[in-house]
Amino acid sequence: MSDGAVVVWDEDLLGYDLGDHPLNPVRVELTMALARDLGILDRAGVRVVKPTPADDAALARVHRADYLDAVKAAPHDPFFRGYGFGTPDNPVFDHMHDASALVAGATMAAAEAVWRGDARHAVNVAGGLHHAMPGRASGFCVYNDPAVAIARLLDQGAERIAYVDIDVHHGDGVQAIFWDDPRVLTVSLHESPLTLFPGTGFPDETGGEGAEGSAVNVALPPGTGDRGWLRAFHAVVPSVLRAFRPQLLFSQCGADSHRLDPLADLRLSVDGQRAAHIAMRDLAEELCAGRWVATGGGGYALVEVVPRTWTHLLATATGDPLDPLLPTPPGWRELAARRAPGREVPLRLTDDSDVRFEPWQPTSDDAVDRAVTQTRTAVFPLLGLDPLDPRD
Repeated sequence: MSDGAVVVWDEDLLGYDLGDHPLNPVRVELTMALARDLGILDRAGVRVVKPTPADDAALARVHRADYLDAVKAAPHDPFFRGYGFGTPDNPVFDHMHDASALVAGATMAAAEAVWRGDARHAVNVAGGLHHAMPGRASGFCVYNDPAVAIARLLDQGAERIAYVDIDVHHGDGVQAIFWDDPRVLTVSLHESPLTLFPGTGFPDETGGEGAEGSAVNVALPPGTGDRGWLRAFHAVVPSVLRAFRPQLLFSQCGADSHRLDPLADLRLSVDGQRAAHIAMRDLAEELCAGRWVATGGGGYALVEVVPRTWTHLLATATGDPLDPLLPTPPGWRELAARRAPGREVPLRLTDDSDVRFEPWQPTSDDAVDRAVTQTRTAVFPLLGLDPLDPRD
């Protein structure tokens, strides 16, 4: 296996543009510009790979044929309705199929590079469209690129893939697509479905018949910050991954868990998100011979948060993590001010947050610890683990 890293990127990925909408591609543009200005893309062993669109056969492994036809037809019919389109969340946009297939193809390219051994790590920050369902668009997502990429690896012989989703919203589409497949472990840490879209991701969602224990959901209370979130992550994710023994770790790294995100109510910092990326890289090293594929996802603080968070992700995947105290380059600040006028442009890569945390305790009455206990109680016995033993 190569020790290098692949970053899948082309400016055509900015074509996934829903118009006047929270999912503004400027967040991806500014991420790649910041990473480039900080020298991440020029590191030794890093290859920037241009994607090609996923073909219909690859998309059809996850999505219904009639849905693919609808995605292609919708931009040409001003009266088109159905399949989840024509809503504020999922407006129809020009070249919708082409743009969405390119995102899926980019994530497939990242996953295949790692699976073939061409790279140890691979990233597509434009991906992570985890809400799309087999037959409908949902939550800003047309094609479910993580699921398309995972399905491709299963077809190429993978037997155990772990998917860890740290977006503030439940990774419902990926969970639903692999609900009955014991070869895929889906793990999602998200704000409680009682308070946030999509209303799923309760602890008792643990997998379908024959795949019991293959879905793990940590539903966190609104207001959870770095310390509570990291405590929950470390109380659940390492244990279930070690029990599952994945051959490859796939991470969806939505940045909308940040306290500045306008669409949700967790309270993480860029520093806490950076710590999560490092933890997942380390788990891939421990369990998967380093095989780690990462995508972006949600994140709607377009200048203030997303570019810094995903630049930390790119740095972690391509070599040493960046020093959080680094200043943002002046040229990047000027670009950000031009591309998103009126936004506060951050001066450094840090939020100056302390991300140290105390381990989970089963007897604690803290709201985060109760959420952890509910998850462990629901799913740990299905994986042969003791839900109340902190060592498991």
